[in-house]
Amino acid sequence: MNDLVENVDRLHTTEMGAERIRRNLGLAAVDVVQWCKALILNKNTQIERTGKNWYAVAANYRVTVNAHSYTIITAHKIIE
Repeated sequence: MNDLVENVDRLHTTEMGAERIRRNLGLAAVDVVQWCKALILNKNTQIERTGKNWYAVAANYRVTVNAHSYTIITAHKIIE
């Protein structure tokens, strides 16, 4: 396991962050923190830390989390 998975219960975001994530992913009235937790805990998710951020990639989505505060910064669809 890695620190992101071990501390998944510490994940949070700001209201502006939640709106940005909903807009980027095309989600309606969804709890984005729970959505991101589910993606991070998915067994097929690839997680890596680069610098001050964690990146969780699965199912054509990438979630960016600050490694120190566990704040979800943003999430994007990966277009291939």
